[in-house]
Amino acid sequence: MILVLFTLPTTTHAQWYETQGHARLDKNTVEIARTKAMENALKKALLIAGASVSSVQQVINGLLTQDQLNVRATGSVNSIEIVDEMYNGDLITVTIRADIFPQERKCFAVNFKKSLLLTKSNIMHREQANVGKIYAIDKAIPLQLSKQLNKHSSYTTHTNIIHNKTQFSRLNNSLAYDEIAELSKALAQSSNSQYILFSEINDISFEKEATNSWKVWQQGIYPRNLAMNFYLYNGINGELVWQEEYQDSAPWEFTKRKTIDPFATKFWQSEYGTMINTLLEKVVKHIDENIMCEPSRGNIIQLTGNQITFDLGRQHGVKIGDEFTILQRQNFTSNNGKNYTGFNTSPFKVKVTQLSQKTAVAKTSNNSLFGNIQVDDLVVRY
Repeated sequence: MILVLFTLPTTTHAQWYETQGHARLDKNTVEIARTKAMENALKKALLIAGASVSSVQQVINGLLTQDQLNVRATGSVNSIEIVDEMYNGDLITVTIRADIFPQERKCFAVNFKKSLLLTKSNIMHREQANVGKIYAIDKAIPLQLSKQLNKHSSYTTHTNIIHNKTQFSRLNNSLAYDEIAELSKALAQSSNSQYILFSEINDISFEKEATNSWKVWQQGIYPRNLAMNFYLYNGINGELVWQEEYQDSAPWEFTKRKTIDPFATKFWQSEYGTMINTLLEKVVKHIDENIMCEPSRGNIIQLTGNQITFDLGRQHGVKIGDEFTILQRQNFTSNNGKNYTGFNTSPFKVKVTQLSQKTAVAKTSNNSLFGNIQVDDLVVRY
């Protein structure tokens, strides 16, 4: 069994993972078998976390104060503690709790694209859109980002819901992080997406002084600002993966009384539109950097006998013969009211036998029937 807990909200990438490892005593001493069981448990936690570790960590539990564990990979184990230790004949089972903090990136899932949902942005100061009447820029910018993702992203496939406003900004302004997590998970489930991108337009005001050029000043062309925040959420567990603010300005070449269509080619070919495009290219780069090494996870949407269908397909980089592990979803609320999403690893692995653009069919290798696997459980490829 592996139980992985995600606390919401989170301000760092460090997470606690509680896992079980097993080892046979056989000719081994209890100490050696215990260490092997711990190593087994930690490796399982790393696979689920999508991080790996390269360090020698001292276990600071009373039973194993002097033991050291060496796991060769990338990242860091902040601390490890033994939660439980059980013996059944010659089998030792050790339950550990590890605090894993990824440090450097080594991609194990780089060949797979992750599904991303773009949402409508929110203009935080709507009166700033009066000049040019660019009120629809809250839809135009995400749509332009969609085009930039198509051109420049190597690790995403995406859809958008730019015509429907979400409650993100209201919740974010209220610091309602648990509700944002639930919103992210709901949007992910309804759109079959692994990640959700929210954004806020903080500033589209004009600078007080015209540009330095006398000719430009004479024509009344003033620089217009753009400041935006982007927030990337994991739709599986609702946690914040990445956020960043972007700021720039460029001359507004249009007269102040002219109504401008922010979807029009003329707008995007202007200096202001070009500036936004440059900014969005950076956003695409940063999204790719933050998800390229994450495990590819999909939802099981159909289950029959020894066969499942899940919502990853050819457009995500899945191929015939790819093998996936099944995770059983476990959502619960703690005594203090915090929401958690956990996953238990099942003993089942499946191999892809059929593919479409957006889905895949996979079967167990030995034709064994699934036990407690249900629709909405997950498949994961590391």
